[in-house]
Amino acid sequence: MNKDINLKVNIAGLHLKNPVIAASGTFGFGREYSQFFDLNLLGGISVKGLTLKPRKGNPPPRIAETPGGILNSVGLQNPGVHAFIENEIPFLRKFNAAIIANASGNTIEEYEQMTEILSDADIDAIELNLSCPNVKEGCMSFGSTPHGVSSVVRRVRRFARKPLIVKLTPNVTDITEIAKAAEDAGADAVSLINTILGMAIDAKTRRPVLANITGGLSGPCVKPIALRMVYQVYQAVSIPIIGMGGISNGTDAVEFLLAGASAVMVGTAGFVNPMAWVETIQGIENYMRENNVKDVRELTGGLITD
Repeated sequence: MNKDINLKVNIAGLHLKNPVIAASGTFGFGREYSQFFDLNLLGGISVKGLTLKPRKGNPPPRIAETPGGILNSVGLQNPGVHAFIENEIPFLRKFNAAIIANASGNTIEEYEQMTEILSDADIDAIELNLSCPNVKEGCMSFGSTPHGVSSVVRRVRRFARKPLIVKLTPNVTDITEIAKAAEDAGADAVSLINTILGMAIDAKTRRPVLANITGGLSGPCVKPIALRMVYQVYQAVSIPIIGMGGISNGTDAVEFLLAGASAVMVGTAGFVNPMAWVETIQGIENYMRENNVKDVRELTGGLITD
């Protein structure tokens, strides 16, 4: 890394050595990708979505490729928060990358319990998942209205002793209202976007491709929507934004920073290219060098619109 260039960012007390984070649900707990590259290179890792108890997730098939992306209806398959703390944190702490725990719940009380448990764990931040489209209760049912977001965030805020990031769903009429509700209720930052609700049909069988019928769409196809939403939210709130949605390289990441993000998450791109995270970091650094930008924070909100 060029010593003349600063890639460090501070997201409401979450210190990252660079602004690239592995997105929740695409990176597991890092074990598989650690065979491809040094996880020390990452700014942070947002781990697989966690729940109080282990979940098997939805029945297969639960992945479908689409033009420019994938649909998933995995449904928060995970070992449970206690197994994560016992088995996965010790592995992740071998690396110099911030640990962000992605927390889900079916009820407000479960979100409170998750936040309390994770606040006592050796992690660096909590990402409150109010936006998973593949779970019938909780998650998106809370995240789809300002009142729902406010009610959860306000309650868990009392238990949060780590930076609290609220992950927003794009499956709403006006995402700025949702973001403002999160900010007003005490969120330290917001991350967006989660997947867009979609569907695939097999014309030959006349059946849905996914057993769950619908799933969350991610990948390059959602990037224009994600950029627009990050830009809108940046105009509406004063807390930091972590942007995601179709980022595959450094140029994509810079676009999100210019739209208003302070950091980015890369996810689906890693299924195609396991080095996507590393190449994104290098791409940001190359852009900064070529454009004489000394500090990555200068890019945030730097979009020229006149």
